[in-house]
Amino acid sequence: MATKAYGAYAADKPLEPIDIERRAPGPHDVQIEIAYCGVCHSDLHQVRSEWAGTIYPCVPGHEIVGRVSAVGDEVTGFAVGELVGVGCMVDSCQHCASCAEGLEQYCENGFTGTYNGATADAPGHTLGGYSQRIVVSDKFVLKVRHGEEQLAAVAPLLCAGITTWSPLRHWNVGPGKKVGIVGIGGLGHMGVKLAHALGAHVVAFTSSDSKREDARALGADDVVVSRNPEEMAAHAGSFDFILNTVAASHQLDAYTALLKRDGTLTLVGVPEHPHPSPDVSALIFKRAAIAGSLIGGIAETQEMLDFCAEHGIVADIEMIRMQQIDDAYARMLRSDVKYRFVIDMATIAE
Repeated sequence: MATKAYGAYAADKPLEPIDIERRAPGPHDVQIEIAYCGVCHSDLHQVRSEWAGTIYPCVPGHEIVGRVSAVGDEVTGFAVGELVGVGCMVDSCQHCASCAEGLEQYCENGFTGTYNGATADAPGHTLGGYSQRIVVSDKFVLKVRHGEEQLAAVAPLLCAGITTWSPLRHWNVGPGKKVGIVGIGGLGHMGVKLAHALGAHVVAFTSSDSKREDARALGADDVVVSRNPEEMAAHAGSFDFILNTVAASHQLDAYTALLKRDGTLTLVGVPEHPHPSPDVSALIFKRAAIAGSLIGGIAETQEMLDFCAEHGIVADIEMIRMQQIDDAYARMLRSDVKYRFVIDMATIAE
């Protein structure tokens, strides 16, 4: 089916209108008319070839919400008219140990990304959510139980929400736990909201003194300016868990020093250049860990969406028209957004 989209033909070219073809829904497919698509930093990295392996034309977008417009003959879990979402994955091998455990993001044969992933569909790689519609296997479609008036602000939950939820759940964040969230951006603001709703004592770390009140408004019990050595030292050896959402290369020792015995510092941002090698003594003498976490599986993404619907949690967003995407990228690089841009896909036809 002919579909209007926005994408780029080269790393140094702006995003522009592109006509693409979507496959007709197969027996297990769901066709979705996209209402809103969040703008993730990954979109910028991929479309500008800052990450290796970009295939052009590149149509980004993996924070997708909309309404089902058609389903395949063997689809039983979704019906035309339902509100649904699609995140960072549209397929995986479905037979490795990770897939069997519902952790498709760690598929041992590699999951298929919502864009820039290999596919049998023309043009041979997946094309993402900066488009009018998408056709996805029912195994990778998620139910949205928020009210329709919240739909635009639900979109970033499909990446920023699950990327923070998965580690918070894996390391058992909840009442009685002291939890740090490093960085108050698209990911970090969701981390604060979710950790707070899970019942933890939440400390937000920011390099900017101006973000103190913002972090408290999101649900932080305390705010530490990471550039202030005295504020950092006051929390030494006191954290059960710290979630570090900062993607820029930086010294991790300042945060491992804040962990309790058996505490964990988990990273969800991939830096352009490796972090400086940490001082392992801080880990050895406290049996502490530096770990990583990648998005989340489909089952836990559904769990996150249901939890957020129940607790009234959505992302803080700024809506843009499709034609403003390059300006949004420029502003994103300056951290000039609170905290996630979302594209109103109705504007794509303008």
